Formats: sequence, C-alpha cells, structure tokens
Amino acid sequence: MNAAGVVVEYNPFHNGHLHHLIETKKSTKADIIVAVMSGYFLQRGEPAIVSKWARAEMALKAGIDIVVELPYPFATQHAETFAFGSIAILDALGCDSFCFGSEGGNITSFTHTIEMIEENKQQYNAMIQSFIKDGMSYPSALANAFKTLDKKMEAVDLSQPNNILGYHYIEAKHKLKSSITPFTISRKSAQYHDPQFSSETIASATSIRKNVFDNKMDLSQTRELVPKTSIDILEQYRRRFGQFHAWETYWSLFQYKVISSTIHELRSIYEIEEGIEYRIKACVKEAKSFNEFMNKVKTKRYTWTRLQRMALHILTNTKKEDMLKLQEYPNYIRLLGMTGSGREYLNRIKKQLPIPLISNWSSIGEEQKYLDMKAAEIYALGLQNPKSREDLLKQEWKQPPIILE
Repeated sequence: MNAAGVVVEYNPFHNGHLHHLIETKKSTKADIIVAVMSGYFLQRGEPAIVSKWARAEMALKAGIDIVVELPYPFATQHAETFAFGSIAILDALGCDSFCFGSEGGNITSFTHTIEMIEENKQQYNAMIQSFIKDGMSYPSALANAFKTLDKKMEAVDLSQPNNILGYHYIEAKHKLKSSITPFTISRKSAQYHDPQFSSETIASATSIRKNVFDNKMDLSQTRELVPKTSIDILEQYRRRFGQFHAWETYWSLFQYKVISSTIHELRSIYEIEEGIEYRIKACVKEAKSFNEFMNKVKTKRYTWTRLQRMALHILTNTKKEDMLKLQEYPNYIRLLGMTGSGREYLNRIKKQLPIPLISNWSSIGEEQKYLDMKAAEIYALGLQNPKSREDLLKQEWKQPPIILE
C-alpha cells in the first residue's frame, strides 16, 4: 500500500485542508494518507480550539486514514525542530511520500534552496547572526540571508510561513537520510495568518477562530468555510465541554505563574533568554488580558510567535533541560485514530517500526510521556467547569484510538 504523509494541526479542519488532502491524494497517488498532528498545544505557542481527539475525528471523517500525535517537544517548537519531529514520525511509519502546502507549489525551488544553503553554509550562518545582531527577528534574518545568497532569484521565498516549514521538511528528510519523496501544492485563496475571511469557501484557520470567538462561540458564519463534519464535531465539543479553548482562557493561570516565579525560575524556562524574563515580568503585571500582554511585550527582535511559545512554556513550566533531552528523536508514536484501511496498513508495518506505536498510555514510560501528560492536564485547566476538566482528562487517559470503518 502506497502511503503519503501530511503534517497538520487542523485547528479546526476547514475547506483549505480538504483541498490539500484531495490534491495530496492526486499528486502522490497514495492508497493511504497518514497525518501527524499536533496535540493540545500548537507550533505557534497557542492552545488548540478543541482537543486532539475532536480534531482527529474531523480528520478521519474528511478522508485521512491514520492520525498520530506529534509530541509536545516537537509540536511547540520553531520550524526546524517541528519539521524534524514530523518527518521523523512519517518516515518511521513507512510513508513513501509527504506533501505540504506552499505559496509557490514548486518543489524544485525548495530543492535548489537546500543545495544553495549546503554550498554556502558558513557564509549563510554568519549572515543570519549578523542580521540578528542588527535587531532583526530570526525569520527576517533567515529571509534576508537567503535573498543575499540567491543571486539568480531561484530560491524559494522564505518570508512566507508555509515556505519556511516546507524548506525545513525537506531539510529534515536530508538529515534523516530518508528515501521519502517530497511533494508540494499551492495554497488556495487564504494566507496562513489572514485574520479576515478572504473567500466565500476558503479561509485561514486564524480567521475562522477569530470569527468564532468574536461571535461568542457562534458557528453560523463559518458553515461555508468548513466541512459539515467539522461543524458537527465543533458543536458536539461545545455542548460537551461548554466552551472552546483560546489563550485568554489561560490568562489568569499564566499571570499567576509569572508573578509567583522568580527571575531565576523564569530564566530556566525553555526559550527564555537574553533578559526577556525581566520584560515579561513587568508586562504581565500591567496587562489586563493575554492579548494586551502580548502587545506590550512584543519588540522588533521578538516575533509574536516566538513570544507566544515562551508564554506557553512558562504556562506548562517546561524547563530547558526537559525539552532538550526529549527532542533528539521521537520516543514513540501515539495513535489517535484510523480507518479500516489505516488499520490494515498498520497491521502490515507494525513489526518493522523503529519506535513503539502506542494506543494505551500505560505501555510507555513516565519519563518519555512526561511533557505530553503535563500538557494534557494544563489544557484541561482551561475549561471552566470542573466536571468538564475531569471528562477531558478521562478521555485522555482512557480513550482508545478512534476507529472509523
């Protein structure tokens, strides 16, 4: 069976994701689609609007065959580590190919960029450090270094978020010495961070979430933008747990954590460096909401995404040493759901897997799953009703993989 992989967050699954799924099947001619999906917290340092179980169900009902979880040490990371963990899991699961969305949809430009970087690595790294010293953010420094090197204008535009991820996916493939084949397709209509709807049927997940929260969890304006199965699952989640998740629901917890921590304790948190802990401490006392805090703490040097990830690691009390020892290579693959075809595929390959495929938490060691367990417990604290928290955690510890025949 020919398997193709996709790296996803599905926050929530919308029509743009459905387009990507359909085009992935066409491009790769795959029999099976495997999705490696972030868990409760996401790459940009924010909580998922609904749990990983609800999002896995959306994926399966839309046509994904296997959904596995990208662990916290990779899911909440800068693009390079996020991509490495994702491709490592798809490679471990025996995928023949993977397909990602990009602004240009041309895989050759990504290949050229990888080759150009390898040929000019020392110069490239020196330029990045020089741009950062001049006050640029890391993504801007990266993009400017590429522009300086790319005399013939053949490299991919690394000022675009999907192109940055795509570049790191292919870089990860090379690091892993994997035979997995990369494909890319053009993003349709909406850009990654668009805050407003840009089409009657296609919108970014960012704009969909913004609309849902601006309208007090009313889903009526999003019905044309997501498959009916996604709407149904969102409505079921709201009825079951009483709300959706956003950073504001964790604001008081975050504020307490910062105020009650010493500067030394904040400095020990992953990604906190260069004295930013002093600015975080001061801004959190002045702000009345998470959004206000972010606007106060943001500088030209630190992007919103990077600061939001710092905030997440403070919220989860994730120390530098915890993260570093768990991100060399995934320790396990947690299975969230599968179709009948997906189960058939896993039965064929499970004896060849280089790392354990987990369907039950009790079969994996405490040290390996420590950060994911902690993330689940803190995510549940965002629910206002104590019974809802208990319900979500019971699902986390006891839920077997979803099976969609």
